[in-house]
Amino acid sequence: MALPGPAATRAAVRLCRIAASASSYLPSAAADGRRELELPFALVAERGMVVGGHRGMGMNAVGAPPGARFGAARERENTLLSFGRAAAHAAVAFVEFDVQVTKDGCPIIFHDDFILTQGTGAVHERRVTDLLLEDFLSYGPQRESCKVSKPLLRRAGDGRVLNWTTEDDDSLCTLQEAFQRVSPRLGFNIELKFDDSIMYHRKDLQCALKAVLQVVFEHARNRPVFFSSFHPDAAQMMRELQSLYPVLFLTEGGTSKHHDPRRNSFDDAVRVCLEYDLHGIVSEARGVLKNPSAVARAQESNLALLTYGQLNNVWEAVYIQYLMGVHGVIVDRVEEISDAVAGFGLGKPGLGRGGAGVDGAKTHQAQAFSQQQLGFLLRLIPELIEQRH
Repeated sequence: MALPGPAATRAAVRLCRIAASASSYLPSAAADGRRELELPFALVAERGMVVGGHRGMGMNAVGAPPGARFGAARERENTLLSFGRAAAHAAVAFVEFDVQVTKDGCPIIFHDDFILTQGTGAVHERRVTDLLLEDFLSYGPQRESCKVSKPLLRRAGDGRVLNWTTEDDDSLCTLQEAFQRVSPRLGFNIELKFDDSIMYHRKDLQCALKAVLQVVFEHARNRPVFFSSFHPDAAQMMRELQSLYPVLFLTEGGTSKHHDPRRNSFDDAVRVCLEYDLHGIVSEARGVLKNPSAVARAQESNLALLTYGQLNNVWEAVYIQYLMGVHGVIVDRVEEISDAVAGFGLGKPGLGRGGAGVDGAKTHQAQAFSQQQLGFLLRLIPELIEQRH
């Protein structure tokens, strides 16, 4: 795979350049008949990559040991506290968070399909979208001391149910509160969350998406906003319902198998974007690193390309993606990775990490990585992960 040349770099900058505001987003004609697409988050042209905080300052992994590299954010994920701390870092362009809609039609921010609490001698589990807003907000810390708090539990990857405790706690929140109380300079990547195990009727998807859009239209103002979803029909419908905000398709990039054939490879994701006129792809980083030609396919299709996943918590893996032409990364180690990426455009990978990293004497444009060298770096990634747990 050849690294992107100056023309491809300029195209990437055009694709993701700063938009004055979400409301000023206007499609323009592209040479191939498709519009030139823009993502409305700040991108410093010299840097060529943006950083987004995963669920704010990073996801929580229940049961993770103190100091664990992955999933050990101090703050409770998907909260105003976590978003606010991410906003304090100038190098962080946006935060990604998960939005679902309660039974009474309120968009709330929460990742899991089910919410768990401790009852009388047993664990009680309820589907988030079956809750009324008042019920949802009763879990975890309460802002008003007079309100009773239900303990908030979480199911670990191995099936155990544990107390969901964090060093710095905060209340659950709504999408509207996030717009009202988080710095307007911070972009929002709103993941439209739907349960993979449910077959949704079109009217149900539409009802949920319209509820989300109502909040966005009323409160976004000039904040950079874009949507993403693993659900192809939800992504398509959100694209049909509005034209102000970009819509990206989330994919595991072929790293897992789904019953929906549209979700089984990076090429499938490209086809979904082209068929539904979506703006780009958010792929599991492994799907891109195992398949470097994916970047070229996204560029040829005029699609933005972001990545997520544990590999994005290793700055060397992020640097390789930078060289490949990936436009942005969603990360858990927000401070470390945003500092490192800030140095990439200066030719100083690893900036902010005590000087560790590749020699910063040359700029990205001047560095000549051969296919063989890049292949070696890609093979090195699993070793980097093992060393840094």
